[in-house]
Amino acid sequence: MEPFRMIIGGELVNGVSTLPVINPATEASIADCPRADESQLDQAVAAANSAFNGWAATPIAERRAALMAVADEMEAKVDELSRLLTSEQGKPLDKAVEEIIGSAMIMRGLATLDLPEKVVQEDETGKFLEQRYPLGVVAAIMPWNFPISLLVVKITPALLAGNTVVSKPAPTTPLTSLRVAEMLNRHMPAGVFNMICDNNDLGAALTAHSGVAKVSFTGSTATGKKVMESAANLLKRVTLELGGNDAAIVLDDVEPKSAAKDLFEGAMVNSGQVCLAIKRAYVHNSQYDEICDELVSLAKQAVVDDGSKQGAQYGPLQNKQQFDKVREMIDDAATHGTVEGGETLDRSGYFIRPAIVRDIDDNARVVREEQFGPVLPVLRYEDVDDAIARANDSDQGLGGTVWSSNKERALQVASKMETGMVWINSHMNITPFISMGGAKQSGMGLELGQSGLEEFTQRRLVFVPA
Repeated sequence: MEPFRMIIGGELVNGVSTLPVINPATEASIADCPRADESQLDQAVAAANSAFNGWAATPIAERRAALMAVADEMEAKVDELSRLLTSEQGKPLDKAVEEIIGSAMIMRGLATLDLPEKVVQEDETGKFLEQRYPLGVVAAIMPWNFPISLLVVKITPALLAGNTVVSKPAPTTPLTSLRVAEMLNRHMPAGVFNMICDNNDLGAALTAHSGVAKVSFTGSTATGKKVMESAANLLKRVTLELGGNDAAIVLDDVEPKSAAKDLFEGAMVNSGQVCLAIKRAYVHNSQYDEICDELVSLAKQAVVDDGSKQGAQYGPLQNKQQFDKVREMIDDAATHGTVEGGETLDRSGYFIRPAIVRDIDDNARVVREEQFGPVLPVLRYEDVDDAIARANDSDQGLGGTVWSSNKERALQVASKMETGMVWINSHMNITPFISMGGAKQSGMGLELGQSGLEEFTQRRLVFVPA
């Protein structure tokens, strides 16, 4: 395997030290990742600032072409990238292929957007023009659950808008990101795109850095608050996509078996390690037992295994810290309700079987907190307004779902949910062209679409007299 190196100022560089990257399915080291210190961070920010004026002056058509070339290379190397992604992240190989191909498609889609000058108002006195110009250096900080998709969602609009980037992957999943960084470096001028790696010890220095104009961060709400604090010193622009304790409200007119299948898939996708996964389900008392029984049956049938093995449906938790957290939450849930499944596999790796928690109340930890693992608490309700109130009783509001055979009924419920996104009879229906963001403490700012692109720009209004 070719060594992994960071990108600083167009050069492939070693770190001042290295960090082992662990395969979560085997607990064995895959490779050593370069680890930067604060001096290398400063070098990366300086390189990005030096490259900024030239990149900002490059026509957007040329910036677009460079991004399209990167997407082409990602697709051409999908086998190599997806196998590497499975080995460090743990997801089944077919899901890793989906992430790489999907990321290339997202990059192409976002790269087709534009920033034209707009006439806001015009009358006999003159006209107001809206112009958009880049901010400067963008710090892009990624989590470990979808390292390539979320890298692409951040850097594509940032680079298309004319900004330069210093990116930092999660220390447990840096390897595939470093390979994609090499591709970006091949197709862009030196310093336009930089990537450094750390052991979660350079985030504060990067977000507070005087040479950084904007921070785009995806991760936990607790860390998002720290990012916001450190960015406040210069009133930097900040986009935060944070945690979600997403509720599903299942109305009493669904077909139970079909609804259970949808709930299970929505909760267990990527072994539950998705900010928009279903984290709690409110089911009408008349169908509660039937839906719970079907969920338990699906949990028993689920194939949990090393993601590199054919037939694996769900891989391990990505890292030991998350494994321990989810294990604690399942054990705590067993003292408040009935847990079906949730066993730890008797083997190496951070494996937990899907768990369905039934007959539990709203105050249990597994309901109040985001599990970020293969766990679904199912709660009873009699009155739909009560279910809505309980679903909204959270300091988070990222996404939600409503399930019903009557779309008008479902729309009435969806329109009362306090979240940034609600899906009816579907889940995570996302396209590059629709902007999304969280409510409450699930984040601020928008990603994807035209509004997501404009988050990486400054709006300038110019009055031109008649």
